[in-house]
Amino acid sequence: MTALSVTEIRDNLSDAINRVAYQGERIIVRRSGRDVLAMIPINDLALLEKIEDEIDIRDAEKILAGTGKRIPYEKLRKELGL
Repeated sequence: MTALSVTEIRDNLSDAINRVAYQGERIIVRRSGRDVLAMIPINDLALLEKIEDEIDIRDAEKILAGTGKRIPYEKLRKELGL
């Protein structure tokens, strides 16, 4: 994984985008010597979001299984003002 400063990214943004989008490279962006963000391919982002969703579903199922109590969808919508 490559690490570039904000200045390097600003001066070479098009190159950085091409490296990430077309070569699958991951780039860490640093500001004042600290890692502040990552540029990753869109497929990597989709995978991360899928993993997060699966974790959220598993956690929700554990909570629901532990309480044995379920709230009807319509009641929840009403309580939340949706």
